[in-house]
Amino acid sequence: MNILTIILTVIAVIILLVLVLALITKNEYEIERQVIINKPVAVVFEYVKYIKNQDNYSKWVMIDPAMQKNYRGIDGTVGFAYAWDSKNKQAGKGEQVIQKITDNKQIDIRIEFIRPFSGIADSCIATETVAPDKTSVKWRFKSKMPYPMNVMMLFINMDKMLGSDLELSLNKLKQILEKI
Repeated sequence: MNILTIILTVIAVIILLVLVLALITKNEYEIERQVIINKPVAVVFEYVKYIKNQDNYSKWVMIDPAMQKNYRGIDGTVGFAYAWDSKNKQAGKGEQVIQKITDNKQIDIRIEFIRPFSGIADSCIATETVAPDKTSVKWRFKSKMPYPMNVMMLFINMDKMLGSDLELSLNKLKQILEKI
């Protein structure tokens, strides 16, 4: 065998191995973080149901304060859309749309990422009374990685990577609301 044949064989085996690993690797992930805010549930929910308020506490939105933002509909209602477009690769381009609101309980949001990677994620922010002046806020993020990109989940801890962003955002939300 000549050297070129050996190199091509090794490359083919590596590609085949990656494709096989992707077949047996999970493709879904779910991340959830929680914080307790010292405010009544009605106050907390009234703030988080407005997507534009994420400008004040979401780490992902704050990555690029100069990003272009476009809105459709009435914020805080089902169907409201918040689109963003940034030259910053970490912020990228995408759109969030409110899917469902259960007053003082939960807001469900569908997120479509366009750039740097395309994808769909479901997110929700759930509130629950812990005491009259204490509210539990859970922020959940659920998505899939398409085959064969899901093989990256063997090397990337999505819970750790995205979870720290959720924690930072929730702690910022707590600071904001506890000052009100």
